[in-house]
Amino acid sequence: MNNKTLSDKDLELLRQYDTPTVCNAIEVFNVRPRNTGYMDSRIKACFPEMPPMVGYASTATFRSAGQPAAGGDYANFDQQIETFGDLPGPAVVVFQDLDDPTAAATFGEIMCTTYKTFGAVGLVTSGAARDLDQVRALGFPAFSNGTICAHGYVHFLDLQVAVHVGGITVYHGDLLHGDCNGVTTIPAEIAPELPHACAEFVAAEEIILSYFKDGQVTSQGLNEARAESRERITALAKQVKKKG
Repeated sequence: MNNKTLSDKDLELLRQYDTPTVCNAIEVFNVRPRNTGYMDSRIKACFPEMPPMVGYASTATFRSAGQPAAGGDYANFDQQIETFGDLPGPAVVVFQDLDDPTAAATFGEIMCTTYKTFGAVGLVTSGAARDLDQVRALGFPAFSNGTICAHGYVHFLDLQVAVHVGGITVYHGDLLHGDCNGVTTIPAEIAPELPHACAEFVAAEEIILSYFKDGQVTSQGLNEARAESRERITALAKQVKKKG
């Protein structure tokens, strides 16, 4: 569980940046290897046009290939919604589909409407999606490994457990950031400082982009712009290390 609560203002600041920028800024803190913490290419945005999603994971495991042993379809749905209240901020529902291969869609219009009504801001599944037109109309960000038209024998098994989605483990309460580029976790210990680091990283990259806009580009000039950009990122890294 993420033990640092961010203010609504902090969460809104994080939504101002795309997920690659968030990943770049996380690297500056050097709190995890650069090839960890983000989901792989199996997890894709269902609605790439939507703005970034930021929220806390409400985790569950899922099956749809066979009939549930007890409880009927959508067993534990009510209990899952109740887990939103345990989170320090808005929920992002995260499902691990245990069927291999994926047998049916994890979510559709009714589920996403329910989640949004109870305050969730997005959904991620290692399984499939459906009702894409209807969920898009809700303005509800969703991420999946593809689409399947039917829901099969939908049932949720375990709630608030560690799940494996897109090549990484996600724990109930992890802070997530996702957009058209993918989904990453945000380490709790750096979350409050991350918006500032994102702003500084964007400013460092802008040094190079601005140089290209000047119109008179040379290899020497580009090297100088890149060196200035690196200097700014190095200074940021020293700044966050000192705070840590």
